[in-house]
Amino acid sequence: MNVWIAIAATAVGCYLVKYLGLSAPAGVLERPLVKRLAALLPVALLAALTAQQTFSDGHHLMLDAKAAGVAAAAVALVLRAPFLLVVGVAVAVTAGVRALGG
Repeated sequence: MNVWIAIAATAVGCYLVKYLGLSAPAGVLERPLVKRLAALLPVALLAALTAQQTFSDGHHLMLDAKAAGVAAAAVALVLRAPFLLVVGVAVAVTAGVRALGG
C-alpha cells in the first residue's frame, strides 16, 4: 500500500509543479536569466542522468561496455558524424566490447 501512496503523492506533486509553471506571470518568464535557465537546464539534467546511468552501479564507479560506447559516440560527434551514425557507432562498439567479454 505504501507504494501506491508514493505514486499518488508523486502524481499530485507533478500536477502542482505544472500548475505553478502555468500560473507564473509572463513578466517572470520573459527575463533573460529565466530564458537561459530554461534552455540549459534540460541539457544539464539529461547529461547528468546519462553519466549516472553509464558510469555507476549503485554507489560505485563502473567502466564497462557502456562507457566504451559513450566514448565512441563522443569521438563520432567530434568528427561531426550524422546523429544516426553516432548512435550506430555507439551500439556497435558496446556490442563488440560485450561480445569480447567486457
